[in-house]
Amino acid sequence: MSRAGVGLRAAVLCLLAWAGLPAADRLYIHPFHMLVYSKSSCEQLEKPSGETPPDPTFTAVPVQAKTPPVDEEALREQLVLAARRLQGEDKMRVATVGMLLNFMGFRMYKTLTETQAAAGGAVLSPTALFGTLTSFYLGALDPTAGRLQAFLGVPGEDRSCTSRLDGHKVLSALQTIQGLLVLQGGATGQARLLLSTVLGLFTAPGLRLKQPFVGGLAPFAPVTLPRSLDLSTDPQLAAEKINRFMQAVTGWKMGSPLREVSPDSNLIFDAQVHFQGQMKGFSLLAGPREFWVDNATSVAVPMLSGTGTFQHWSDARNNLSLTRVPLSANVGLLLVQPHDAAALADVEALTFQHDLLTWTKNLAPRAVRLTMPQLALRGSYDLQDLLAQAKLATLLGAEASLGRISDDPLRVGQVLNSVLFELKAEKGEQPTGSAQPPTESAEVLEVTLDRPFLFAVYDQDSTALHFLGRVANPQSAA
Repeated sequence: MSRAGVGLRAAVLCLLAWAGLPAADRLYIHPFHMLVYSKSSCEQLEKPSGETPPDPTFTAVPVQAKTPPVDEEALREQLVLAARRLQGEDKMRVATVGMLLNFMGFRMYKTLTETQAAAGGAVLSPTALFGTLTSFYLGALDPTAGRLQAFLGVPGEDRSCTSRLDGHKVLSALQTIQGLLVLQGGATGQARLLLSTVLGLFTAPGLRLKQPFVGGLAPFAPVTLPRSLDLSTDPQLAAEKINRFMQAVTGWKMGSPLREVSPDSNLIFDAQVHFQGQMKGFSLLAGPREFWVDNATSVAVPMLSGTGTFQHWSDARNNLSLTRVPLSANVGLLLVQPHDAAALADVEALTFQHDLLTWTKNLAPRAVRLTMPQLALRGSYDLQDLLAQAKLATLLGAEASLGRISDDPLRVGQVLNSVLFELKAEKGEQPTGSAQPPTESAEVLEVTLDRPFLFAVYDQDSTALHFLGRVANPQSAA
């Protein structure tokens, strides 16, 4: 583990110790002060308006303007640099944001699955979700800013400036969390991980965006692309243009995440995330294999197989097994398999809550031969729908105060989060979680994921959950 990782793990332990304290004690030592405005920042913010110049504004270029393709390697290097700069109180800030985004991820994953068919797939990025909400917080004024801060999980103990969330600190910590995910990948003997975030801000022609807001999104989405187009005349055509633009820039085959824009909107927020991981020591099996979508239906899909000493736990009481497969020195793929395929919904409800991270303490080394599908999962959701399901439909609605995004009246339409999650084999290497292959005398446990299962990508250094998902069909959209 890196030196930064060791220090961060200590910060996480301190944070967990805080979480176990009585509420009266927390008031004096709570870690959220790391995320709020400092006194000096407040003095600057509270200057009379006559002493501060107005924010510079601009109009977005048309959507048809020529745009260079995204360089994912350059994005990865930016994340790595952010992770390497981690030191001092930033470690506690990262640990705090990691805890908050986990809580948010569990909550909104439950909401997401309640809005989708139980037999379908699901994939959610808690980091993208938290970054999206923080982005809107960055552009909000009270009372919307106060409501967003509460929803993000940071208590405002009073109405003073020094209790207000500093969105720039949160997005900087989020960038570091994403950097820790890819930091070890590509080092000698370790698998390579790729994580890229691209944001499209689509406006009606003539809408003026504030430069400080757009520039402040860089830690979350280093490629932020403001573009303008007619959103009202033909909402379906506008959606097609947005989908084509995002695919042309990224090269990612997301399908068509946007079906139709809200005709009365003048701002569409479209965040897309691409994760690509390689499973060290796994090989692609010859020819497709059966994956049973249900008891009567199977599909032929590429399958991976690898044998090694992995962390494993079988829980007879909760009717599930948990296997951790290392993707790098600090990042693990958690695979949750129901013992009874018909119990998937019950196991899912139990898994994606705070107990999941507690379960990892029960894992023990075991010789395992794991067979699982190669994954190419696509998932997309409109955050506005999830907020409505959570009875917060007005949070980003017509009455939202978003004066730091634009001085023009804003009508926020779709707020999309789309994920392309890819997992494939890296041939000819021994799994990173195993110092050596199992001995010939060791009993090898066969674990075959050929029916719907659950997964999570977990970073031990930041304790952040980067992805949560249900695999119903390994090669289809969620």
